[in-house]
Amino acid sequence: MHEVRLHGRGGQGAVLASAILAAALVEEGQHVMAIPAFGFERRGAPVVAFLRMSDQVIRRITNIYSPDIVVVIDPTVARAVDVFAGMPANGTYILATNRQPGELELPSHLGRVAVCDATHIAMDIFKRQITNTIMLGAFAKATGLVSVAALETALEETDFRDAGLRQNIEAVRRGYAETTVVNLGKEKAA
Repeated sequence: MHEVRLHGRGGQGAVLASAILAAALVEEGQHVMAIPAFGFERRGAPVVAFLRMSDQVIRRITNIYSPDIVVVIDPTVARAVDVFAGMPANGTYILATNRQPGELELPSHLGRVAVCDATHIAMDIFKRQITNTIMLGAFAKATGLVSVAALETALEETDFRDAGLRQNIEAVRRGYAETTVVNLGKEKAA
């Protein structure tokens, strides 16, 4: 079983990203539980969403406190919340940033880090800093737990109009292609 926590800011689509990822994982035959968390729902406020996935039926219906994968779709969120809280040893950290892994201050217990200049890609594709679907592509590359094809199928099942659908599919593909993944330590078995 894998547990995922997605960090973003209100208006960036972190909750939507978790729903799209859940649909893609179901497409791949996984059992999934997506858990949105709503606090102060205002644009720009830190937002978090959770997801639990397994190849077996999930019977655990609890909050997620120790995610082995953390996705940060807005790099400024780390200034407001501890994005590493509860991460076990050898966890995977996926960050939207224009910096390289060697330039980041990271806890020593991480097993893998992935970075993607999602803001640059978003400005190129959407002309706005909406990085959620880009970071789904980064998630696919960093973890290997979902395919780009399944993410595209999940996007087709959302309410995106034609142009928006094409842009979001391009965003997933570029997120996958332009993500750098570095293994930092011995990873635990899946």
